[in-house]
Amino acid sequence: MALLPFRSSSSKRFDRLILPYMKGMYIFAYRLTGQKQDAEDLVQDVVVKLYPRMDELENVQQPQPWLNRVLYRHFVDLTRKQSSHREISVSTLVAAESQTAFMESLGEASPDASAGIDQTRVDDTVKRLLSTLPPDQRTLLLLHDADGWRQEDIAMVLDVPVGTIKSRLHRSRAFMRERLKKQMEPFEKQQREG
Repeated sequence: MALLPFRSSSSKRFDRLILPYMKGMYIFAYRLTGQKQDAEDLVQDVVVKLYPRMDELENVQQPQPWLNRVLYRHFVDLTRKQSSHREISVSTLVAAESQTAFMESLGEASPDASAGIDQTRVDDTVKRLLSTLPPDQRTLLLLHDADGWRQEDIAMVLDVPVGTIKSRLHRSRAFMRERLKKQMEPFEKQQREG
């Protein structure tokens, strides 16, 4: 039995189209904004804008990437409209367990570099360094390395070639690797001397 039987059939149709993807949209919006309230507002804005485009939404082959692209473009538009470009802190988003892919890539580059280092210190340093990246690089690293998005999906959402995603990932990882190495060097020296 429907909770709201008096709702119009178009509202029900829209719910069927959009509700299965709301959680994914919210997670993506949260990655972009770094704030719960901002993510909720962003998703709400997009959903309101999509309601009149219901027919178009029904014909989309892959709804989640398409919705994420709409969400990303709306986020970019909102960011451009802001007179002051504030940095969006996502350091609170990155839990230690979600850093696995990025941390593994660090280990592959220099297997002895992280030997004996307190993992908590590494995690805190990674969080701090991630917050220093520009929002687009930070979001890219989080989507790919923390959330496990495929490069092709990120390219589709950001509307750029896959090669661009690959080079941006490479640059962002190299930057993080170098900064992490510099941050951890004094700690490694203390451990060797102590």
